[in-house]
Amino acid sequence: MVPILATSDHFGHPQCPWRGTLWVMGMTPGVDTHGLALALDPVLHAECHGRLGPIRWFRSAWQRGGSETGASTWRRDDGETIEVIVKLPVGSRELAWSRRLSEAVTGAGRRAPTPRVLASGGELGGYDLGWLVIERVAGKPVAASLNEAAVQAMLEAVADFHDAAGRAAAVEAPPKSPDWDRLLEKARQNARDGAIPEGQRWNDAIRKVQRSLLTLRAEWESRAINAWCHGDVHPGNALRPCDSEDPAVAGRCTLIDLALVHPGHWVEDALYLERQFWGHGDLLCGVKPVSVLARLRRERGLSTNDHYAEVANVRRVLMAACAPAVTEVEGCNAKYLHSALEQIERFLPMVVHHG
Repeated sequence: MVPILATSDHFGHPQCPWRGTLWVMGMTPGVDTHGLALALDPVLHAECHGRLGPIRWFRSAWQRGGSETGASTWRRDDGETIEVIVKLPVGSRELAWSRRLSEAVTGAGRRAPTPRVLASGGELGGYDLGWLVIERVAGKPVAASLNEAAVQAMLEAVADFHDAAGRAAAVEAPPKSPDWDRLLEKARQNARDGAIPEGQRWNDAIRKVQRSLLTLRAEWESRAINAWCHGDVHPGNALRPCDSEDPAVAGRCTLIDLALVHPGHWVEDALYLERQFWGHGDLLCGVKPVSVLARLRRERGLSTNDHYAEVANVRRVLMAACAPAVTEVEGCNAKYLHSALEQIERFLPMVVHHG
């Protein structure tokens, strides 16, 4: 095999959605993945032994990764044709977890929190390149119609994911923590340079976080590592069958995009979702992701006896204080930054007592 492709899943702190940028060995980022998909189309069809129909490649408005996505059909053993989604290239993490969850849930007779894998591979045409053919989930992203029932359904899917992932594989050691010192210094520099609104207030807040970093870091590093976190929980990555506000009618969500799955504390997924709405909290329709996910985990027999409220507050402070450091990456607007500043001022006194 020729190792031409690799993906960088995330850089900086794990809660930043810096998504799988495609890198081609020996080339610069920004490779033509669409051209690659078209070139490998005949090879992919050969790998699927005549079951895969013609592929219509597309890119959704909420898609941020480096993969190409296509719609097609799949002929099953009984001759029935079903709709499928094709993805390539796929990083090793997404490939492995798509397979694990599909196999674990199918074998146990449980409802899948992620799409069922029909075909997959780690190479294509002699190249080291992951690909997936998954069953297409009827419906559309929660982002298309956000309401209270949809947010609740999304968190139910996260709890189902935690349950299924824990059954599929033992939780490993956590990923390396980010360089908080560097991120905080960059954030403070942006505040001092006037690159963000409320610069002086930000400067004061970040300075307090820096003074407390030893404590904050120790608290975060000592958290329980008790779950496989999805790592990218947002309304574009959750599919829902219909727009009904009645959960019994609408059904549960299905989570997609497993490129950022990582071992950690379960509260990380709830906070990732919460952070998407800093400055626009009304769009969560009164749902509190941390407390709701805690309840849903308990209903599934999953532990929440891990001081999760304290862990959540430490994480909020660290994420918020780093926000000015990643404005060029995340496109943070003034409302988001103002809300992040309020997170620091509200939660820092709860987790650190200054003398």
